[in-house]
Amino acid sequence: MWDPAVYQRYADERDRPFHELVARVGAASPRSVVDLGCGDGRLTATLAQRWPDASVVGVDSSESMLAEAVSAAPGAAPGAAPGAAPSAASASGGARYVLGRIEDWQPEGPVDVLVSNAALQWVPRHWELLPRLVGALAPGGWLALQVPGNGDAPSHALLRSLRGSPRWRDRLGDAGRWPDVPDAAGYVALLAGLGCAVDAWETTYAHVLTGPDPVLGWVRGTALRPVLDRLSPAEAAEFEASYGAALREAYPAQPYGTVVPFRRVFAVAQVPG
Repeated sequence: MWDPAVYQRYADERDRPFHELVARVGAASPRSVVDLGCGDGRLTATLAQRWPDASVVGVDSSESMLAEAVSAAPGAAPGAAPGAAPSAASASGGARYVLGRIEDWQPEGPVDVLVSNAALQWVPRHWELLPRLVGALAPGGWLALQVPGNGDAPSHALLRSLRGSPRWRDRLGDAGRWPDVPDAAGYVALLAGLGCAVDAWETTYAHVLTGPDPVLGWVRGTALRPVLDRLSPAEAAEFEASYGAALREAYPAQPYGTVVPFRRVFAVAQVPG
């Protein structure tokens, strides 16, 4: 179960890639904007602010995240079921929200701007969805995606190692495995092959986190969630104690905080007009 409060703990660090992604989208006055994997809706709301005349729809598979989105936008409500039509727009003219999985999403009509920020990596072999996502775009439409590219980082390597240890491997299996994602050149090849003009790049952020066990706090909101979901409270505490100790060694605290390098991969594609 996704926990909005945990995810928002490092909101500034998590939000920055989204803003740098959508800044490369050149749509002037889109009519239809969709945010796939919208989470708690905070960033979806910025799309509605940028394009106030557009129909903006956020789609997410987490009921708790959408509940947070709805509470932040009075009048909006999640759709009744995955794939259902979105609910009515909020009274303030903000986004609408639909409960559903990215891989099941079907557009209501041609989409002018389709955004997916830090979500596609959760879809196995998500690159196989790209033809369908590009095909959902209106002429001249834009697809903007960002995925974490830190699967080989110490945080994730340590998680895989601990999960596969004799103590946990029978209990956890593949829980917590971080999926492979293409690099920037890979997205260029995939999207250009679909007829798009593509702008792709990679950025490694050096996040400076503060507080006790900040790296453990960071991954609680993402990579650690599938692991914790399979464990009892006592088991989760035991697992976190071992994982936290390993993280403290891999990411030593400094007087100014704990530095966490985080690579992200971006791609913005436009179909011909």
